[in-house]
Amino acid sequence: MTQSVVVQVGQCGNQIGCCFWDLALREHAAVNQKGIYDEAISSFFRNVDTRVVGDGGSISRGKIHSLKARAVLIDMEEGVVNEILQGPLRDVFDSKQLITDISGSGNNWAVGHKVFGSLYQEQILEKLRKSAEHCDCLQCFFIIHSMGGGTGSGLGTFLLKVLEDEFPEVHRFVTSIYPSAEDDVITSPYNSILAMKELNEHADCVLPIDNQSLFDIISKIDLMVNSGKLGTIVKPKSLITSNAEAFKKRHKKPFDAMNNIVANLLLNLTSSARFEGSLNMDLNEISMNLVPFPQLHYLVSSLTPLYTLADVNIPPRRLDQMFSDAFSKDHQLIRGDPKHSLYLACALMVRGNVQISDLRRNIERLKPALQFVSWNQEGWKTSLCSVPPVGHSHSLLALANNTCVKPTFIELRERFMRLYKKKAHLHHYLQVEGMEESCFREAVSSLSALIQEYNQLDATKSMPVQDIPRLSIAV
Repeated sequence: MTQSVVVQVGQCGNQIGCCFWDLALREHAAVNQKGIYDEAISSFFRNVDTRVVGDGGSISRGKIHSLKARAVLIDMEEGVVNEILQGPLRDVFDSKQLITDISGSGNNWAVGHKVFGSLYQEQILEKLRKSAEHCDCLQCFFIIHSMGGGTGSGLGTFLLKVLEDEFPEVHRFVTSIYPSAEDDVITSPYNSILAMKELNEHADCVLPIDNQSLFDIISKIDLMVNSGKLGTIVKPKSLITSNAEAFKKRHKKPFDAMNNIVANLLLNLTSSARFEGSLNMDLNEISMNLVPFPQLHYLVSSLTPLYTLADVNIPPRRLDQMFSDAFSKDHQLIRGDPKHSLYLACALMVRGNVQISDLRRNIERLKPALQFVSWNQEGWKTSLCSVPPVGHSHSLLALANNTCVKPTFIELRERFMRLYKKKAHLHHYLQVEGMEESCFREAVSSLSALIQEYNQLDATKSMPVQDIPRLSIAV
C-alpha cells in the first residue's frame, strides 16, 4: 500500500484540509470498527505511541494508539491553524509539521512567493523530508490552496517547485480554489494569473474548483431543503449545518458547507488508495491516462452525491441516474459545458456495490452525447472501490480533461487585463525584492499559450473521426 502527504497552504487550504481529515477519520471509523491499524488507514495516517519521545513511537501494526495525519500545515497567519489546534482534531496533527507566521501575505502573491518562499524554504523542506521519511512508499503530494489570496497562491505555488526539485518522482496533485468575479480581494486576478504560470510548469494534475460553482451548489441544496422537495431533510448537527450552522443562518458565503464539498471530492479521489476494490486506480494512473500533453493537466471534477456522510435525508439516486448526474453542469465543481466541449479523456471513480457491467453499460449509453478527440475515442479510465461513502450505497466522481475549462481561464485573463492596463495596484508587487513587471507579462503570456492550446483542440471538434483499422492477428 502506498502513502500520500497532504500539504495545506493558507487560510482556505487549511480549512478544506481540516474538513478532509474530519471526513476521513469518520469514514475509517465506520469501516474499521475494531480499531486496528491497517493498510487503508496507513495511506494517510501514522500510528504513534505518544509515550515514546521523538520519532521512535511509530507503530506499523496492531491496535490504533494515536493517529497522526500525514500532513504539513502552512499559513503566514496563525488564526486558522490555531483554531485547528484548539478544535476536535488537535491531536491528529503533529506540532512538528506546522509552519506559521504572524504577519500574513497581505493578499500579495509576491510576498507569499518571493518573501516567505525564501524565508521558509529550509523549514518547509525539512518538514516535507520528515513526512516522506515516515512513508514506506510515498506516491503523491496533495496540495490544497486558493488562487486569490497571497499565501495560498504565492507560497502554495512556490512549494510546487520545491517538491519538483526535491521529490521529482512523486506526483503533485493540486486542488486550486479559483476566485469568483465578485471576490472581495481586489488583487485576486493578479494573484491567480501569477499562480497559474507556476501550476502550468510544476504541477502534474490540477483540479480547478470555482468558488461560484460551490456557492451555487450550496444554494441549490439550501433551496431543496427549505422547500422540502423530495422529502429532503437536513439532519441536526450534520456537516452541512455544523460550524456555526451555515445553512440555518443562511450566510451570504457559507464557506463551511462549500469546504465540505471539496473535502468530499478529495475523499472520493483517494478512496482507491485507501480501500480495496475489484478495479482500483492508483493516483499516478490518473495523470498517466488523463494528461496527454504536459500543460493540459487541468481536470474538471463532478461529484454525485454532493452531500457528505448522509447529511441530507434524500432518496438515493438510481445508479444510471448517478452517471447522468456526473455529466451535468449542476454537479460540476467548475462552471463549464463539457457536453458541448471536447473531451481528451475521462475517468470514472465509482464507490459501492457497483459491477463492471454497470460501468460499461453507462459508458456506452453516455458516449453518443459526448465529443472525444478523434485520436482518443475510447479515452475512458474506470475504477471500482468496494467501500461506499458513509450513509450512501454508492457514489461517483468523474474527472474529465475537457476544453470546457477554457472560459474560466479567459475570464480570469480579462479581469487581469482590466487591472494591468491601468497598472492599478502594481506598485504593491514591484516593491517586493525580486519582483519585476516582466513577471506579469510572462504570467499572462503563459496563460494565453494555454488558452491557445485549448483553442487548437476545439478547432478539431468538427473533424470526422477516422475509423482506424485494428491490427489483425493471425492464429
